[in-house]
Amino acid sequence: PQLLVNGTGGIAVGMATNIPPHNLGEVVDCCVALIENPELTIEEMMDYIPAPDFPTGGEIVGVSGIRQAYRTGRGKLRIRARAEIETEKEHERIVVTEIPYQVNKEQMVGNIRDLMHERRIEGISEVNDESDHAGMRVVIDLKKGASAHVVLNQLYKHTQMQTTFGVIMIALVDNEPRVLNLKQILVEYLKYQREIIVRRTRFDLEKAEKRAHIVEGLLKALDSIDEIVALIRGSQDAAGPARGIGF
Repeated sequence: PQLLVNGTGGIAVGMATNIPPHNLGEVVDCCVALIENPELTIEEMMDYIPAPDFPTGGEIVGVSGIRQAYRTGRGKLRIRARAEIETEKEHERIVVTEIPYQVNKEQMVGNIRDLMHERRIEGISEVNDESDHAGMRVVIDLKKGASAHVVLNQLYKHTQMQTTFGVIMIALVDNEPRVLNLKQILVEYLKYQREIIVRRTRFDLEKAEKRAHIVEGLLKALDSIDEIVALIRGSQDAAGPARGIGF
């Protein structure tokens, strides 16, 4: 189920697809459950796949968008950066450890600095990117007396610390584009896997039958081994006459 696991996005003539990435283990578990119970509902499938799994982290705000996307194939997900408020002496600071999917960290930090210098967001004294090999860490230091919760809400409103991911699950089914819900995507995947297994098994069977035909000939040759050896020894050339031996 690469469409769900890897996610995909693209634009064609008059249509677009935008499928978010998902956790591999969750999708595989859901496929197994769907094989065991083809009547599984989308709500029951969400016990296995509760939400998309974005590689950059962040938090999905609310579940209504997820449910709509899984039921209809279309929906909007609101994604927020994961941020914590820390207190150092008399000052507070906001520490961002995860950002929304497809957001460029450098651009986001630059945007916050621009808003700080333009005084569109009051209360920020400094912004530093302290990310290293251990992980992401963007530190937003606040001025004395500034409310961290107020500043954080302003950051969600005016920067890419909060974004919207529009889900449109369009895929080709029998060479025709269709909007698919969660169950339809996995049903089509399982149909494809059944077809692959049948074709692979038929190929292996044909290969085995051809091999069996050769083995049967060799077994018949063993029944006349003395005659065959004598014929080969009496041959005038390396190829030897093959005529006169009836299998």
